[in-house]
Amino acid sequence: MDDTEPVRLTAWAHGRVQGVGFRWWVRSRALELGLVGSASNLPDGRVEVVAEGPRTACERLLELLRGPGTPGRVSTVTERWSQPRGGLHGFVER
Repeated sequence: MDDTEPVRLTAWAHGRVQGVGFRWWVRSRALELGLVGSASNLPDGRVEVVAEGPRTACERLLELLRGPGTPGRVSTVTERWSQPRGGLHGFVER
């Protein structure tokens, strides 16, 4: 698979990730990487991150989500990879 081929990453961050600037932080990192998508609070306390762009950029975002520099406290991140759907513009917080 080509590392520059577009993909869709859906990731769920678990832990203390709501009310700590986490979605804003994700949006900033995603825009720096040239990704489009969203970061959304879920009712169960997780944050869902949907990002589309080159595989290498999505993999880097996933590394950052799992890294030590996130706001709050991320206990785990689960992920799903799929084909890009398109239709996304910018990166939004929901």
